[in-house]
Amino acid sequence: MKRAIELSINGDTYDVLVSPNNTLLEVLRDKLGLMGTKRGCDLGACGACTVLINGEAYLSCVMLAIDAGGKDILTIEGLAEGGELHPLQSSFVEKGGLQCGFCTPGMILTARAILNEEENPTEDVIKRKMAGNLCRCTGYKKVVEAVMSANESDENAGRPEGQEA
Repeated sequence: MKRAIELSINGDTYDVLVSPNNTLLEVLRDKLGLMGTKRGCDLGACGACTVLINGEAYLSCVMLAIDAGGKDILTIEGLAEGGELHPLQSSFVEKGGLQCGFCTPGMILTARAILNEEENPTEDVIKRKMAGNLCRCTGYKKVVEAVMSANESDENAGRPEGQEA
């Protein structure tokens, strides 16, 4: 039996009719057209579907949409503001932390979660916390460099609005 839920995504509110078994990934892509969140493995093993929920990284392919109700969801579409790339997005471009781009949204949102949690993460911390995001193109070195660079260039690159270092 379908149920109406309210989702807060990228600062906007959506009323959506979902089945009890609909994942957040299915709702984002198939019902709301937010295609930046990628469908990779559908098993919670690759990180391509990573979104932020209340500032923490979650795999949307293994989270039921019903469980996301009442929480603040951020997808890659909501990261840039006013047509300007977020410092993490700019850093990924500048440092070459992307290749084909398929895993990039999940990588960037995981990086944002890391910077939400860690004031000045070391390379080892970034590598450990990014371990759930798989990529076949970059080799990860440039991804780590991009996260380090974004943190150095903008102390608030990962911190939620209003929470400064």
